[in-house]
Amino acid sequence: MTNLAKLIDDLGVLNAQKAELLKQEKALKAAFDELSPGAYEGTLFRLSISESVRETLDMDAVREKLSVQFITAHTRETPVRTLRISARSGVKLAA
Repeated sequence: MTNLAKLIDDLGVLNAQKAELLKQEKALKAAFDELSPGAYEGTLFRLSISESVRETLDMDAVREKLSVQFITAHTRETPVRTLRISARSGVKLAA
């Protein structure tokens, strides 16, 4: 890899920008909290709000009921590769 430091820094800057955009998205979505389900028109986009009920399995309760042998026999292993990036100490990103 010819310019690893630049690639790392580019990824870090992109991550910081993404975090800021997600923060802005969360604030904008909160502005719609009082709207009822339905469709709403903007000048460029259309907003659709729907409500539903999601069922989730309480895995802690399931694990309490099942034996270790059963869980082991039905556990699947999948290779995972994780990249983590963090700002170096004392480094300020340009806005």
